[in-house]
Amino acid sequence: MMIEVEDGITDGVERKESREENLRQSKNVESNTAPKRQNFLTASPWLRSGKTTTTAANDEHGDEAVKINVPAQFVAESEQYHNPRDSNPISSENEGSDVILMESELRYASDLDISSRKRKIQICCFSMSPIAQKELRRKTKKFVEEEVEDDGWWWIVNNGIWASFLCFAVFGLLVRLAVSVHPYSGAANPPKYGDFEAQRHWMEITLNLPIKDWYTNSTSNDLSYWGLDYPPLTAYQSYFHGLFLRFFHPDSVSLFTSRGHESYLGKLLMRWTVLSSDALVFFPSVLYFVFVYHTGRKSSRKTEIAWHIAMVLLNPCLILIDHGHFQYNCISLGLTVGAVAAILSNSDLIACFLFSLALNHKQMSAYFAPAFFSHLLGKCLKRSNPLLEVLKLGFVVVGTFSLIWWPYIHSMEAFLQVLSRLAPFERGLYEDYVANFWCTTSVIIKWKRLFTTPTLKLLSFGATISTCLPSMIQQIWAPSKRGFLYGLLNSAFSFYLFSFQVHEKSILLPLLPASLLAIEEPFLYNWITLNALFSMFPLLVRDKLVIPYIALLGLFSLLYYASPNQIRGTKETKTLESSLKALFLVCALIFHIVYLTLPAPNRYPYLFEALVMLLCFSQFVSLAFYTNAQQWMLLKHSVLVDKEKKLL
Repeated sequence: MMIEVEDGITDGVERKESREENLRQSKNVESNTAPKRQNFLTASPWLRSGKTTTTAANDEHGDEAVKINVPAQFVAESEQYHNPRDSNPISSENEGSDVILMESELRYASDLDISSRKRKIQICCFSMSPIAQKELRRKTKKFVEEEVEDDGWWWIVNNGIWASFLCFAVFGLLVRLAVSVHPYSGAANPPKYGDFEAQRHWMEITLNLPIKDWYTNSTSNDLSYWGLDYPPLTAYQSYFHGLFLRFFHPDSVSLFTSRGHESYLGKLLMRWTVLSSDALVFFPSVLYFVFVYHTGRKSSRKTEIAWHIAMVLLNPCLILIDHGHFQYNCISLGLTVGAVAAILSNSDLIACFLFSLALNHKQMSAYFAPAFFSHLLGKCLKRSNPLLEVLKLGFVVVGTFSLIWWPYIHSMEAFLQVLSRLAPFERGLYEDYVANFWCTTSVIIKWKRLFTTPTLKLLSFGATISTCLPSMIQQIWAPSKRGFLYGLLNSAFSFYLFSFQVHEKSILLPLLPASLLAIEEPFLYNWITLNALFSMFPLLVRDKLVIPYIALLGLFSLLYYASPNQIRGTKETKTLESSLKALFLVCALIFHIVYLTLPAPNRYPYLFEALVMLLCFSQFVSLAFYTNAQQWMLLKHSVLVDKEKKLL
């Protein structure tokens, strides 16, 4: 047996003696009160760097003895790896004992390799099943790696994950506050201003008009001036935020006279409503997800968890849109994250309730609906009574919708009036220069001229459903938690690229599941974030948010490249990553300089926006193909696992 260890142990010891000779030496060691011997397989998960080798008494060949400390809390886990043929199983009384690693006692052909700094252990046990080998290898690597915090994140995780989350939550709130001092959408730009005025106007309407008139055009509610076009839960949210504004500054939400209100106190209060929504909805949902996701993973280190928290909470696109441009995406996305966490914890009824709330806050949450539907249906079909399971989920969904829509389901006219406001087809197939299929291909095919709006609705619906159908089939056929996360991303990509009435801010929806998959796919998350930021650059320039754009891009890059070593080393293809990033960064840098310094040609006033659209669309399509392929590759892994189980 060859044992290779780092500094402080031994460089290498090769044993060529026969088994009979080792058995004889084993008896000599036992007779001279040698330390307790343990089977190598029960001892190896707790090998620690820095331990020293000694030579057992009366052992002329110098069998290795490694002094290790076996933590009592790991004893229970060791029993599942203990071979029943061993006469001396590990127990809590062995804590702190010397463990002899002698070839005479090894019952399996084993190879131990601890390479310096990397702390890797590879064990090949031919007498064990492949699944047991994999599990033992994982456990051994995990316990050894936990001793080493050489990636710069130790100071964050030193006091535990709760402290890490609190640290990033406070820092995230400070970053949001810093962005909030910059301009917002439509600032000082009458007559309709922008999204900031739209949100304020909804507070004005919900506070001063009866609930039945919120979605109805009247002399008191001119729907052409930022009429409510989101589901009822957004209206209720606007009402409660309006109460907050009216308590401190009544003039900011008074009927008619408050239009275009931009006082300092009014703006401050509006910013605080978004900040509080983040703190009360999005942050707790992220904590819930992180707890469930990393509890279910087989190998999550504290540094990985801390980095994951940072990636989700400090997403630059969400911060710029909600706290710069001004919206409340943190509420619908937070409810969606909570629903995803409930799915991962097998709380399907809670997931249905939370996702129904997300749908009733923003209709764009429907981007995720195919993934939720297919995953839950696939789980129901695999249970003993599928019909009953479907009925239970349906009852929760219908009950939640009925509760939220209660003021409008008393008459068909009121119900249809609200529905008509949620589907504003008159706005057209897309807005501005969004990096989706319809807008990009309109450079060559003039969709709006060739087809009527009803025809375009059918085309977009067919394209959206057909592109997300493969992902749905995979989850109905073989539902899995990891596949569900990929399904969320693929479904959101399908809607972003092909659905009707998409704008730049819609990229936040594919970006959410990408952030949840950041541990599994760090390069994917980095790449989609950079392209999402780039695709929104023209919008942010119009909002005068260039400074926070650059600052958050730098902060995101700093956090990403400070990721723990094992994330960068195991999940990225270095050559491909470097090439793609170099190409993208060169193009993006040139474009940023040109966009900010040179005017567009008079003949092509939107040339720069079109270039951004073309570049980002190509990247989004490539990522969509990749993530769909990754989801279907899970089937191959599932088949291999099933075959291994049958062999046991």
